[in-house]
Amino acid sequence: MRESTGHLLLRAHIVLLLFCVFAHTAVFNLLGVDGAGVVLGVLLLGTLGLAVPRIVLARPARFPWRRLPWTACGYVALALLSTLWSGWPWATLLTWTLQAAITVVALFIAFTLSWAEIVRALSSALKWVLGLSVLLELWVALVLRHPLLPFFSDLPAGKPDPHWYWVRGDLFETGRVQGIVGNSNTLGILCAFALVVFALLYAQGARRRPALLIWIVVAAFLFLRAGSATAYASFAVGVLVLVAALLMRRTCTSRARSRLYGLFAAVAVLGGVVVWLARDALFGALGKSSDLTGRVEIWRKVWVRAVQHPVFGNGFSSPWVPWDPAFHGWIIDHRITVFMAHNMWLDVFLQLGVIGVLLIAVAFLAFAWRAWFFAVDRPRWDLVEDRPYAALSLLPTVLVAMLLVLGLAESTPIMLWGWLLLILLSFKMKISPFVGSGPGEGAPPQSRRRTA
Repeated sequence: MRESTGHLLLRAHIVLLLFCVFAHTAVFNLLGVDGAGVVLGVLLLGTLGLAVPRIVLARPARFPWRRLPWTACGYVALALLSTLWSGWPWATLLTWTLQAAITVVALFIAFTLSWAEIVRALSSALKWVLGLSVLLELWVALVLRHPLLPFFSDLPAGKPDPHWYWVRGDLFETGRVQGIVGNSNTLGILCAFALVVFALLYAQGARRRPALLIWIVVAAFLFLRAGSATAYASFAVGVLVLVAALLMRRTCTSRARSRLYGLFAAVAVLGGVVVWLARDALFGALGKSSDLTGRVEIWRKVWVRAVQHPVFGNGFSSPWVPWDPAFHGWIIDHRITVFMAHNMWLDVFLQLGVIGVLLIAVAFLAFAWRAWFFAVDRPRWDLVEDRPYAALSLLPTVLVAMLLVLGLAESTPIMLWGWLLLILLSFKMKISPFVGSGPGEGAPPQSRRRTA
């Protein structure tokens, strides 16, 4: 069936939203803080303009208020409340506005689009990130022929630290590429997400499968060239979780599932011991030093400040606002003020204390728990018990595994696109527990008749 023009425009708006969230650093490097703020404000107003008629005016009773991800929403509420005791109140208000906007956007997407449309929108946004990354890297390497600074600034007389560059122009060299996002680690994890999304769409039988294969090759190339150890580790764990879910789908009895759970637990413990004992060799193979390229020193400084207010924290700020006096010059890496703790649990402990850590732990635990059974349980809403699995139902459990691993070395799972994925997928699984049914999934599922 042909889609209405209004729905096509809605999907285009959502793809633009997702792209601006995934590539927020590109928007900043192009337009600066004020320009990025204007873009965010326009997109948020557009989202509210689309959401209000659909949710509040047209059918307020149909919006599933009770199924909101309340623990995550409680974290957002605590973040706002922390303004009362924050050591950096203006940074708290500024970053809370960003966090609240991302939350609204995620809830809107989950309620408005079906599962298939959400995955297609994620795919389209990631394709834009990958495609523009290749084009920008080619332009810098072949046309500009020297590193590119943010805002297309001219290179200064003195050679700046390479970390200041938007793109270094290493596409045809041996260095790590940064893409349009301007950061190798961010590009690496987005490529890992793209590989998962593209592969599941291919397995689901999406249209234009040859084109998907080309995008998989592009994502794999950039993934390898980004050279991000964190992305490699996250992707590896995501693949292991995917294999585990597929094995679980092949079991037919509870006893077989129990044996598999025991096997998974043994493999996880053994793998953890091996990784710990061989950590120096693994870090060296991934190009990391024993202190994780300075992260241990960052964690030490964050811990010293965090334990001063262990219960409710020092005040919300995700990310840290580098020009705020509380953060400016506090932790310096490559002559740049660090804007996160590079560990989401420590970052939450610094900002919102033990209470915040508990809320985030419950939010991610609920997300992971629901995502696992969303992936391994056969879709069933009546007496029919042999419906086929949907490949797309594997997406949440793989992504949450990758986010949890990423959170050990980065704070991105609690901000921007990490927070968007948490809210979006958590809420969508609650309101649409089966791919193809529930709000935004079309007509309610009908039981098919069994023939004798």
